[in-house]
Amino acid sequence: MNLNQFVNDEIKSVLGQYDLSGVAVSVPKDRSHGDFATNAAMVLSKPLGKSPREIAESILPNIAALPFIASADIAGPGFINIKLKDSFITKSITNYQLPITNDPQTICLDYGSYNVAKSLHIGHARTSIVGDSFNRIAKFLGHKTIAYNHIGDWGRPMGLVIAYLEALHPNWPFWSADFDPSKINPTDYKITAEDLDTLYPLASARAKDDSDFLAHAQQITKEFQDGHPGYTAIYNIFLKTSLDMMDDIIARLNMMPFDKTLGERNAAENVASVEKLLLEKNLLIKDDGAEIVIVKRDTDTAPMPPLMFNNSRGADTYGATDLAALYYRKKTDNPDKVLYFTDLRQGLHFTQVFRTAEMIGLFDENQMEHIGYGTLNGKDGKPFKTRDGNVAGLLDIMILTNLAVDERIKESGKILDFETLRDIALAALKFNDLSHELKSDYVFDVDTLTSFEGKTGPYILYTAVRLNKIIERAPRGEQRAEIKETLEKDERNLLLCILDFNRVVQMAFEKRSPDILANYTYELCQMSNTFYHNCPVLRDDVPADIRAHRIAIVEKTVTTLTTAIDLMGLKIPNEM
Repeated sequence: MNLNQFVNDEIKSVLGQYDLSGVAVSVPKDRSHGDFATNAAMVLSKPLGKSPREIAESILPNIAALPFIASADIAGPGFINIKLKDSFITKSITNYQLPITNDPQTICLDYGSYNVAKSLHIGHARTSIVGDSFNRIAKFLGHKTIAYNHIGDWGRPMGLVIAYLEALHPNWPFWSADFDPSKINPTDYKITAEDLDTLYPLASARAKDDSDFLAHAQQITKEFQDGHPGYTAIYNIFLKTSLDMMDDIIARLNMMPFDKTLGERNAAENVASVEKLLLEKNLLIKDDGAEIVIVKRDTDTAPMPPLMFNNSRGADTYGATDLAALYYRKKTDNPDKVLYFTDLRQGLHFTQVFRTAEMIGLFDENQMEHIGYGTLNGKDGKPFKTRDGNVAGLLDIMILTNLAVDERIKESGKILDFETLRDIALAALKFNDLSHELKSDYVFDVDTLTSFEGKTGPYILYTAVRLNKIIERAPRGEQRAEIKETLEKDERNLLLCILDFNRVVQMAFEKRSPDILANYTYELCQMSNTFYHNCPVLRDDVPADIRAHRIAIVEKTVTTLTTAIDLMGLKIPNEM
């Protein structure tokens, strides 16, 4: 049950036939004022032509008479504070069920977006962490998701890397015009993960200073896309290395496997089909050797450049391959929604793609969403870099987090096994990302995010471990007991927080914001620890019936907290 929605609906049921769409219930900042507050009197003030206070006084008896309400009173200019009956809270928590959607959808999720022949950079942290958590939330609610890792394997970076390999190994056979792939053994040509860490940066740097090298790389890109057998063979060698690197990152981040790892190269197979649709609707326009699609609308107030479908060299553009990927997903998945998790700065690109896709009849524009995220910055407010001044890679920040956790544990004098240390570091990194509002930039401060106090991943795990230990130590026969109908303040606050879980998960899905879940999880842990300190569970002086009652509350808390932690892709260790 969504408790918030239930209370809201019940209040509306006693307010008459007015427009009640603006009526809502919320949780007061100071919980001593009540469990919920409603703005019903404010909403009805204008249509009834009376002050909110007058209306609040007239509707208060009807609200107070609802069978689950213990008391209701007026606050301020006309808000109505509500306190629920303890017996209703107990009954609700006893019959509590995890949420399930009434409207299951098929949703294509595009996140990861890893690059072939390039190391994963710091931006891949957010797309991986946020995308994976949203995927978990959607599946949990009963939606069918198809997660895509749309890899970058078709554009200029491929040409740059191949050109640099050609310069490094001019005697390799791949560059020959009469190359025959059947006459080589691919295992004779090693391209390691360490190679890929340096090849693209070196090639990119050379291209900035050497126009001939850049022109050659651009020509290679075109010939590779046209099926050059030698370039395709060398690509397949470093593709395997790249895919192995991706699998390693996915495992380290405790992500669910992608359903499909398909990139621009695969999408390119459908570019001709998309081009046919564009031509049928007379949407392709020649422009200085390129082909573009006008997507600007009369209602646009900001500049809206056209989508470039083919560049002047005839190579596929990102716009073309993204449209082709949409074509493929429509044909194979026919989803209700297609969601992209990428940097906010790609917003214009996706607006162009979405408008074009709608014009050729692939999807309605409201079926496609770009969920943009902010950047991960250093303490100076600029994009985070390593100590040597280079842009940080994803592995760099994972290593920094691991080392910081190791140091904290050493300072505490504890001894934890390697797996536990990695679980703590993983929680520190991922929770820090998830707890920030998605569109905002945030500071990566390894000392703050690895703290065991405050709003951090280690604090979340520590709370879960502590609660699990209570259940483990509970006397047999006192587990699975019933919760009493008379509740102390901290007991009822904790149970109300648990009952809010359904609303939180549904809102995190609807708003495409896993940070809503992360911040709820922190609040649940705070209330759990307040309950732990103020409501002794296993202390010798606690009567057996109270102990059993509180153990039951702990069990409900653990179930909810464990679910929330799993939806964030974290792992709870046995010890901390």
